Amino acid sequence: MGDQDYNPQERRTKRRKNELLMKCAISLLVLALVVMGALLVKEVVIPEVVKLSSAGDQQQGSVNTAETGSLADGSETDDSGTGSDGDTAVTTLNETGGTDVVSTAGEETGTDEVLETDAGSAVQSEASGTDDDIFTTAEEAEIDAVLMEAENLAAMYDYDSAIACVQASEYYELSETLQQAASSYEKTKANCVSWAPEEVTHIFFHTIIWDASKAFDGDLYAEGYNQYMVTMDEFSAIMETMYEEGYVMVSMHDMCEVNDDGTVTRKEILLPEGKTPFVLSQDDVCYYHYMDGDGFASRLVLDENGDVKAEYIEDDGTVSVGDYDLIPWIDTFVDLHPDFAYHGHKGTIALTGYEGILGYRTDEVYLTRDEDRLTSWQREFLEENPDFDEAAWQAEVDAATAVADTLKADGWEFASHTWGHIDPLAKGLEGTMTDTERWKSNVETIVGETDIIIFAFGADISDWTEYSEDNEYYIYLKEQGYNIFCCVDSTQYWVQFNGTSMRMGRRNIDGYRMYYNADLLSDLFDVSAVWDALRPDTVAELSDAAGTMSSEYTASDSLEESSTEATADEGSAAGEDS
Repeated sequence: MGDQDYNPQERRTKRRKNELLMKCAISLLVLALVVMGALLVKEVVIPEVVKLSSAGDQQQGSVNTAETGSLADGSETDDSGTGSDGDTAVTTLNETGGTDVVSTAGEETGTDEVLETDAGSAVQSEASGTDDDIFTTAEEAEIDAVLMEAENLAAMYDYDSAIACVQASEYYELSETLQQAASSYEKTKANCVSWAPEEVTHIFFHTIIWDASKAFDGDLYAEGYNQYMVTMDEFSAIMETMYEEGYVMVSMHDMCEVNDDGTVTRKEILLPEGKTPFVLSQDDVCYYHYMDGDGFASRLVLDENGDVKAEYIEDDGTVSVGDYDLIPWIDTFVDLHPDFAYHGHKGTIALTGYEGILGYRTDEVYLTRDEDRLTSWQREFLEENPDFDEAAWQAEVDAATAVADTLKADGWEFASHTWGHIDPLAKGLEGTMTDTERWKSNVETIVGETDIIIFAFGADISDWTEYSEDNEYYIYLKEQGYNIFCCVDSTQYWVQFNGTSMRMGRRNIDGYRMYYNADLLSDLFDVSAVWDALRPDTVAELSDAAGTMSSEYTASDSLEESSTEATADEGSAAGEDS
């Protein structure tokens, strides 16, 4: 699949161009006022000042003459070493007025001519290294727009694109400003540090808790939220700390090249000294039914500006739109700090599909209402929404597609988290095939193709040795277009290439990891500095009831399993699908 085709800067650049045009108009108005003021100063104020200065100097000259007993021929000098009266006047004006106006008793000085020469010299000096004397105001505005776009690209370390941007300008050959910018980007790139894929860490979160009082209210799911989620205060503190420490988000496609022959090879990441690359991903961005009313966002939407935001349902039923989850928070932060996103690349969004995606009920079961596959939550949803017909379902699909398209255009990537949040080896090859087909028919049709699979449960399809060509799971998933495979691993770095894929371990950032293994996160942030006081005092140990459940076990499985104990007819995270 290789590098993504989207242009993460396009929407932001258009917005900034509009801002630039407005600033240019204001600048022109201010410039006109300044010019008028300068003319007024030149024509009225300066002549008056010169007259007053000349009169004062002549009077001072008379005083000096009386004090020194000057000769009629003006041949003697005073104690300061000045010459005649006229010379004294010149010296006095230079020292007190800082101007080259000449006023002597016996000759014309051509004051206006000197002033004009000085003004011309000043303009010439300012023009040195600029394009002021070459381009019109409108052309300068276009050049400024090009520079703004290039600077934004360079801020995100995309120096090649920044250079191409300025060189593509029709004014490049004549513009010293554009040429100097290109040269600057080339020098900065030459001084960058190269990072190998094996030196890149990968962290992930689940849905972010917006209202901790609702998440930790002691109900059936509170313990799971405490183990597997972080609050918005914690998340924002973690991201801000990492930014201050020089961390920069990169894409997994920045780490590897997927070639036409199916091979996958290493790529290097170039960053200025002091910057450190990391991969960010978020699991289960589906806003499952069980999370309703527990302090989480309800879905992702497009606001009036066309930006992706999260909806949050308030206690009184009103809907607020804002940065209530990871994705819109990161978008806003990168708008303020573009140097947090390498080439504009943000995070990877891992999606299941059994209850729809991004908060929209897009799975086919909402349309078919197949009783053998409906979960109790889905039945309840359909009972509460009797008008949810084919048109309503299609509207959900269309809205989810619009959000997904915007996310991809703004630097986000999608990954399969398996349709039913399954462990492939536990499900079996046939079950894995069925699950993959459902993901492709229900999720890929909305978000587009992806070559990344992020296994649920912290699972994998083999042990820690390289995937082999006789691994039937690997052969099948590779045939389905997957080139990047992610498991969970608590070590700082875990990246593996086998010639036809890249495999990467991810570090879970959640209540359990922060409470029990703060030392494993010390390279990223200080847990004690970000811990939310609204959390319960302790975090429960992970239950063995989920089999080989560990801190890698994701929230939706744990929580839905807890629900299974309470409602005997409930299935696993994937419902009762096989």
